[in-house]
Amino acid sequence: MRSSASPLAVWGGLVTIYLVWGSTYLGIAVAVESMPPFTMGGIRFVVAGALLAGVIAWRERRTIVRPTARQLRDAAVVAACLMGGGMGLVSWGEGHGVPSGVAALLIGLMPMWLAIFSRVLLGERLAPVVGIGIGVGIAGVAILTWPVGNTQALRADGLAALIASPMCWSLGTVYAARKADLPRPALFSTGLQMFLGGLFLLLLGAVTGELAGWDPATVTGRSVAALVYLILVGSMVGYTAYQWLLTVAPLPRISTYAYVNPVVAVILGAVILAEPFTPREAVASVVIVAAVALIVTARGRSRAADR
Repeated sequence: MRSSASPLAVWGGLVTIYLVWGSTYLGIAVAVESMPPFTMGGIRFVVAGALLAGVIAWRERRTIVRPTARQLRDAAVVAACLMGGGMGLVSWGEGHGVPSGVAALLIGLMPMWLAIFSRVLLGERLAPVVGIGIGVGIAGVAILTWPVGNTQALRADGLAALIASPMCWSLGTVYAARKADLPRPALFSTGLQMFLGGLFLLLLGAVTGELAGWDPATVTGRSVAALVYLILVGSMVGYTAYQWLLTVAPLPRISTYAYVNPVVAVILGAVILAEPFTPREAVASVVIVAAVALIVTARGRSRAADR
């Protein structure tokens, strides 16, 4: 049953996730200036996950049920896809020469990949408009990443990581929605997934040699401040606001974050980090945001019609 909330409160929640999640790309860019990407992400999610899961477990201590072995396994699989492959590759891509605004545009195509995997893996029927949106989204990626002009300055490995990231996130989302048995309540499950995903990222940091070659003494105060922001605001405030919105607002309205966040990230990157924003990137931005808007709106209407 959906709870009630005033329109002003709902819009307050929406603006919160627009700004908070849109600003995380800036936070990641600053954090990886002096911290290795996987290790930074691991610290972020281990701390944020422990805090969030701990707070919810204490608050719901009278009713919460200990997760089963199956639930822990499924939470670990989802965490590896979302935090490991999804957010870990964002950090890695931004740490390898891709500006935060460009990263946000590529990650903003997650609804496109989600639609593709839902069709391929689950046989979900897609409205013709969704197909058009997918085509427009692919065109936007081509405009942004084709190796001519100013995009030659972007490292191919960083771009590849940021194209793979929303694919990993989408696979994890499909598994979580259709196959996984996850713990309850939802915020406790989110905290547990962040914690397990953080452990996975720390393992990646060890396997790739990041930890062995990292001297914590070289970390700047600027990067520490960005990491604290990512933990407390980007993770805890952002996910709490999102879960609350799921109980009081229709999903199509909530899903607008998918095409607002990249715009916020591009603006913040240009204003605060002085990241270049070329005419080509501006065109790609319009194309990608339009594609995401088409896909999110069409799928939202399709689900409403099915009810």
